[in-house]
Amino acid sequence: MSDVRHVLVLPDRDAAEEAAEAVGDRFGLAEEPQLVRDALAGEDDAEDAQWLVVLTDSEERLDPKELDEFAAEWDGWREEP
Repeated sequence: MSDVRHVLVLPDRDAAEEAAEAVGDRFGLAEEPQLVRDALAGEDDAEDAQWLVVLTDSEERLDPKELDEFAAEWDGWREEP
């Protein structure tokens, strides 16, 4: 079993928290998504941080196109591995 991860990049903490709650319901994930604050290079201001929602997809059943559309609902995107 491989350890595939998808990373959704979202503009702020509120969007990331909402997306993390919704992603489990929409895609029926076995594991809770992980929230990670990603400060932009050289920026100390919390306002200049992106938030990442990291999804573990060990069964490789998540469709990247569906995740792209899902992230776009919060003005975000999916990072290509």
